[in-house]
Amino acid sequence: MSRFLFVVPPLVGHVNPAVGVAARLASRGHRVAWVGDPALVRRLAGPDAAVHPSPPGAGAGAAAGPGTARPPDVRGPEALRFLWESFLVPLAEAMAPDVRRAVDAFRADVVVADQQALAGALVAEDLGLPWATSATTSAEFTDVLAAMPRVAAWNEALLRGLRARIGDPAGRGDPRFSPHLVLAFTTPELAGPAARGGDRVRWVGPSLTARPSSVAFPWERLDPGRSLVLVTLGTANTDVGAHFLARAAQALRARADRVQAVVVDPEGTLGGAPGPGGGDPDVIALPAVPQLELLARADAVVCHAGHNTVCEALWHGVPLVVAPIRDDQPVIAAQVADAGAGVRVRFGRAGADAIGAAVDTVLYAPQPRAAARTIARAFRRAGGAPAAARHLERLAEGGKDEA
Repeated sequence: MSRFLFVVPPLVGHVNPAVGVAARLASRGHRVAWVGDPALVRRLAGPDAAVHPSPPGAGAGAAAGPGTARPPDVRGPEALRFLWESFLVPLAEAMAPDVRRAVDAFRADVVVADQQALAGALVAEDLGLPWATSATTSAEFTDVLAAMPRVAAWNEALLRGLRARIGDPAGRGDPRFSPHLVLAFTTPELAGPAARGGDRVRWVGPSLTARPSSVAFPWERLDPGRSLVLVTLGTANTDVGAHFLARAAQALRARADRVQAVVVDPEGTLGGAPGPGGGDPDVIALPAVPQLELLARADAVVCHAGHNTVCEALWHGVPLVVAPIRDDQPVIAAQVADAGAGVRVRFGRAGADAIGAAVDTVLYAPQPRAAARTIARAFRRAGGAPAAARHLERLAEGGKDEA
């Protein structure tokens, strides 16, 4: 049996896909350990997860990552610069010593490095260990910087400097794409063909598994006679989401004769009464919800185009209204619209009328639901966590996964 070390950033959406893969490997007799925030990993993977704490100071269960300190109006190349200079590079430098210690203490055979936990890739490369990329968003496969050569050159120089400081200065290649194996938690039916990653990419689809949760939900308040619409902006956008949630709630209340909404409202911006969802029968607002269980009942999702939420919705054949905010979200939103599985609206400018019209389209026009079901079938054929685990086993056995 082999030992797999998962290296993850303190971001819910980047830990969740790895949880199912790690569980599948453990069920097949392999040893699994993590490098990351212990509170966050154990909340998502279970209290018995073996976690080597990193970065220094981890333990509060952080989930917001770069969004917490970033000005909400930062967009485009400036947002990319902020992401790299204020989050990805400092995170890699902080995690690198912990990854080295964990590799040694755990005696890892294979490192599984999230694309945003660059220390995992660079340390494994330096130590000569086989390593796999965990691509928890498909945005990197599109090579969005191809049309911005100066930004691309800046990004490459940043990576070279990072490698010189924490990895093998003589190393080559992009640490976001393992030369051995890249696990893509989507399929071409949504993401399109990969412009980067080459023949190392394995399209495994979403990695979904039962999640430990203590979130209470008033299931008895759901009305089976109305369409259920879930509204969520993920875990990293509470700083900018209040106005959009209010407009979405207004749009859905205007359709209360045929639609019931569940709104994830971590900050209580909708002013719901205390208790599970307050007393509003039309818009149930809660700080957190059991998302996978709700998606099994939902008819539509309104979201920020976060990769996990999009893929989880489409796994259930649920079409989307996507309102991207930043980072990879515009790319994922474009994928949804191009695939016909949803409607894109402008996060900052869409009023209640525009949001409501988009919801009507995904609920009642045949194309979005048909496209969502097509993607759902492709996702299920791809194999999910079991398929990812098999690829990792082959990598551990031979040093390079073969399709």
